[in-house]
Amino acid sequence: MSNVSINRVNISGNLTRDPELRSTTGGTAVLTFGVAVNDRRRNAQTGEWEDVPNFVDCVIFGTRADALQRYLSKGTKVAIEGKLRYSSWERDGQRRSKLEVVVDEIEFLSSRNQQPRQDDGPYAAPSYSAPQPAPSYSAPQPAPQQASRGAESQMPPSADVYDADIPF
Repeated sequence: MSNVSINRVNISGNLTRDPELRSTTGGTAVLTFGVAVNDRRRNAQTGEWEDVPNFVDCVIFGTRADALQRYLSKGTKVAIEGKLRYSSWERDGQRRSKLEVVVDEIEFLSSRNQQPRQDDGPYAAPSYSAPQPAPSYSAPQPAPQQASRGAESQMPPSADVYDADIPF
């Protein structure tokens, strides 16, 4: 029997609050934020499907924490990959604990342009714009040919005939 365990998490959702940037006593940047991830459940009384939010605490360490803080804000849609970390402590005589995602990778999923929340600094703002429509192409038309030996010249149909059939 193997004692291999896997600690990987993939979630996507919206930030529930603006991120908070702090530093450890050693100077390491720590960025914390929450992500709301919906779960679909059937309501026992109505029989209707409902979205039920789960709130997940996330943390990013190091230079990425400082850089990302400018681009994240409440409502930003993100996809996150990371690992779970359990912490426990005692406060005012009560035992407390939490489970959070230590973020390894983050991808912005919001469709609007994301602007930095502070000055640009050494990092350029990422560009997220709607895709441009594909350019329209038409098939090249051959030059008119001289009829030879009585055969009629045949032209291929116009490219416009096929435009409606192209699925993109």
